[in-house]
Amino acid sequence: MGLMAISPVTARADDKVVVKLSYIVDHPAIEATKNGILAVLEKAGYVPGETMDLEVQSAQGSMPTQVQINTKFVGDDPDLIIAISTPSAQTAMSATSEIPVVFAAVTDPLSAGLVDSYGAPGRNLTGSSDMTPIDKHLALVKRIVPDARTIGVIYNGGEANSVAQVDVVKEEAEKAGLAVVEATAAQSSGVLDAARSLVGKVDAIYIPTDSTVVSGIEAVVRVGGDADIPVIAADTGSVERGAIAALGFDYADIGAAAGESAVAILKGADPAALPVRFVDKLELYLNPGSAKDMGVELPEDLLGEATTVVQ
Repeated sequence: MGLMAISPVTARADDKVVVKLSYIVDHPAIEATKNGILAVLEKAGYVPGETMDLEVQSAQGSMPTQVQINTKFVGDDPDLIIAISTPSAQTAMSATSEIPVVFAAVTDPLSAGLVDSYGAPGRNLTGSSDMTPIDKHLALVKRIVPDARTIGVIYNGGEANSVAQVDVVKEEAEKAGLAVVEATAAQSSGVLDAARSLVGKVDAIYIPTDSTVVSGIEAVVRVGGDADIPVIAADTGSVERGAIAALGFDYADIGAAAGESAVAILKGADPAALPVRFVDKLELYLNPGSAKDMGVELPEDLLGEATTVVQ
């Protein structure tokens, strides 16, 4: 039997807590999230190899692999499972209703079916959300590309949170007087073709917080540079990889928020009663070199507002 969600963590023979952590694909935002979680755990006294038996696995972008990882994790009967990204959290939820699960970097846990409400999750899962201010992102697009009339959005149509984000993009775009052209990629290998499909159809490309697309952001940047289509992202890490701009979170903060939930559960808290955590602090990242490559010049006043200018 797994550990009941309402039960405090019980001591094992070696006095170490057992924690399993997985994520759907490798990219900088997920790495930062993981590091943020582990930093909070270590600060609370849960040190890998000393007071915590930690296993970390990446699904390398494969949903069947993610399912296998969480099936194995549940079979190992850990004290806690940590799942970074929506697919990782959903497969963890499918694998167990008893072992506590802390998710991180899940944009809309409610739409993803992970919680009953943000204030009272109601089951064995809680964690942190990276819900992004899409209205502010589209305002940023218009500041960078004032004449934009149509934006392209690339996402994984099989990821619930990405679909939810794109629905919001369409709502906010209508308010902003922008048309939206969608392109989907089920795997990172499909991102290049999705980006190419937008050439000649859009004035700018917007990349939401979609793990599949973010892991292949360089392909979008290449298309943007070749076709003079500005690429704006929701994930600040994408700017260091070639996007022109992003208004988003430091994903170490997203991880730290989930880490606080993890610590609370390891100390005996019930995840069903732990509210989902949100991060309020936004950072503006700009890449003037990429802007030049994509045929635009960043306004001086916008550069003055930047948290980080990537050279």
